[in-house]
Amino acid sequence: MLKNTYENIKGQVTSFCGRSAWDKGVTKYAYEMLDELFEQIENGYLELDDIYSPNLLHKALLNGADDWKQSSEGGCYLICDSDIAERLCTPSELKRTKGGMRNPNSHESWIDVQARALRQAEYKIKRAFRICDPSPKAHYLYK
Repeated sequence: MLKNTYENIKGQVTSFCGRSAWDKGVTKYAYEMLDELFEQIENGYLELDDIYSPNLLHKALLNGADDWKQSSEGGCYLICDSDIAERLCTPSELKRTKGGMRNPNSHESWIDVQARALRQAEYKIKRAFRICDPSPKAHYLYK
């Protein structure tokens, strides 16, 4: 049952993937989050029923951090600016930022950009859970 749930949710996340470099990068983060989430369930740290609660799912995805910025800064995901840029940027954006050596814009660092991408990955996962959850209440819970 766990494997079926994982495959269904991952399939839904895949169906949301667009063609842009940004969207592909966000989807890759979502896959990593799902892998970690279901690994926690397999190892007994979480119950499958727990992740059908939006608040518990949010906490589980944050993996101990208070928010996505803290999760990004804490090294739970990519830590090198160049790696973040490579995951989320088009070739022309990579060239403009010198492969991540320059900040992406005047308002954000690469860690901020990654935090934004992680937040969007969470939304994709919540949307997939809403679609895969057969209960009618799920459509009101996951927003």
